[in-house]
Amino acid sequence: MCDPGAGGLLGESRRRLAQYSGLRGREAQPGEFWDVVVITAADRQQERAYQRQIADKVARKELPLGVRYHVFSDPPGPKIGNGGSTLYALRCLQRLYPRELDSYTVILIHAGGFSQRLPNASALGKIFTALPFGDPLYQMLDLKLAIYIDFPSNMNPGVLVTCADDIELYSTDGLAVAFNRPGITALAHPSPLETGTTHGVFVLEDASSDYKDLEYRTCRSYLHKPSVDKMRKTGAVTLNPKIVGLSRTQSDVSTSELVYTDSLFYMDHGTVKILLQFYEDLGVINCEIDAYGDFLQALGPDATLDYTEDTANVSKVESQLTAVRRKIYFLLRGTEFSVIVLNNSKFYHIGTLQEYLYHLTSDTSLQAELGLQSKVFSIVPDQDENLSQKACVIQSLLDAKCKVSPHTVIEYSKLGPDVSVGECCVISGSCISIRCVIPDKSFVSSLSLMIDGQVMYATIMFGIEDNLKKNVGSLSDVNSLQIFGTSLLQSLELWGIRVSEELFSGDQKSLSLWNARIFPCYATLQESVWASVEMLKAINSKSAADLGDARRLSIEEMLAYKNINEMLSFRQVLYDEIQTLLQVGVTSVI
Repeated sequence: MCDPGAGGLLGESRRRLAQYSGLRGREAQPGEFWDVVVITAADRQQERAYQRQIADKVARKELPLGVRYHVFSDPPGPKIGNGGSTLYALRCLQRLYPRELDSYTVILIHAGGFSQRLPNASALGKIFTALPFGDPLYQMLDLKLAIYIDFPSNMNPGVLVTCADDIELYSTDGLAVAFNRPGITALAHPSPLETGTTHGVFVLEDASSDYKDLEYRTCRSYLHKPSVDKMRKTGAVTLNPKIVGLSRTQSDVSTSELVYTDSLFYMDHGTVKILLQFYEDLGVINCEIDAYGDFLQALGPDATLDYTEDTANVSKVESQLTAVRRKIYFLLRGTEFSVIVLNNSKFYHIGTLQEYLYHLTSDTSLQAELGLQSKVFSIVPDQDENLSQKACVIQSLLDAKCKVSPHTVIEYSKLGPDVSVGECCVISGSCISIRCVIPDKSFVSSLSLMIDGQVMYATIMFGIEDNLKKNVGSLSDVNSLQIFGTSLLQSLELWGIRVSEELFSGDQKSLSLWNARIFPCYATLQESVWASVEMLKAINSKSAADLGDARRLSIEEMLAYKNINEMLSFRQVLYDEIQTLLQVGVTSVI
């Protein structure tokens, strides 16, 4: 998004991080922190995984204490979207705190879903993605709680709704971001028009004062992922206040216009009660509701019913979707809608492998703002030629003779002396001790599984640029799927896998890399790594790989079989090993 002045933003970001760090592991005082922290999950299995990780973080004193932490999974059945998750989570809170809820400040973080675009977070969740800074190590949950640290003390009781994979950094010139107005209040960030086409865009009343870092504005309507033409027609496009008055030669014409895009929003408890009554009247949700697209598009004096018929951004259209949207529109129409414009702000999204690699290894602005490091709680080679300073290593143990190239992230892994990792790779949760060369733009991640009461392992590998979500409707179209830039059909032939109805798990009308049964599972982690390396060699050399008759699973199935306890135990053993080495002054292992 648009480049704000970095001075105040840098200082305020560091101040918020320091304030949160001071709260970790101690009892939060009334008004000092959230009364309730809620994380949503896609299903009961993910809910249990999140609960285990939160309990571990509390036990290790990585989170503020004395806080009500909850995880609520969506009810079984059709996908209900983050709007449906919001409604369901609110009902869970109402049942837990029937009298107290009206007085609570609540943060609700949407973290359901299986992270198909950031698969190193698929098993344990994007909200628990490790970040390369902090002691103890920060995860996305910590960062979200840190950057919003000022909100609870400047907010009326209510619910703040946000997502697990974005970061908002901002400077307000000393002014408080106050959520103290009735109805719904959203944050807005100045952005190029192109960014607006993939986000929500606010159509605001004209500013009544000179440019400020923080402005409270009235919103006329909210547009969900609009075209540039629609932004112009509705009056969402405005001149960049920072360059008004400059000549064309003094400013970049492409940045002379901007729109204000969304990130999070707040609801007062009066609005929460309206939504709860709607959920009770509805009885059950059988369609995807978008907390942004369906709640916010109903707001503002210029809101219309037109959006209720638009299904362009819905993954699966259910018959009752339009009717439910119309009910929400008439329910929320007339609700007061305010926008807090943060003119000096930055919005970062870490929801894809490309974004993850860029922000952790190459984004010098974010590195400065958060204090990101190239090595955190790790044992790494001390030879400059073996470990690039532009690589990022998080809680990992690397042999002194292994090689890691620039723009690569290694997390929760062990690499042996004969391992060479190319550029722009992600290695996650793995132990690679065999001689191998991981080519550029590779993704490697090992998962522990529990199958029929037995601990098994499988190692996922594919190209960073592969599209795991791309799907085809029949086996005859599988040739259009690619892995490592090569036809999946050709790769299957090299791996000795026959194309049949048994090749894909789950929905047979949606065939993709995500549900392709191509990854063999074994009784040991080392065997699973060996098999994936052999598969990769076969693609590169165009020669067959003999992997025997091992059972093959899809990523979709691996997540159903995932062994959370074993994966977290692997991380703990790695932590203890690194801690022991650091205590005796070892920073490099030969």
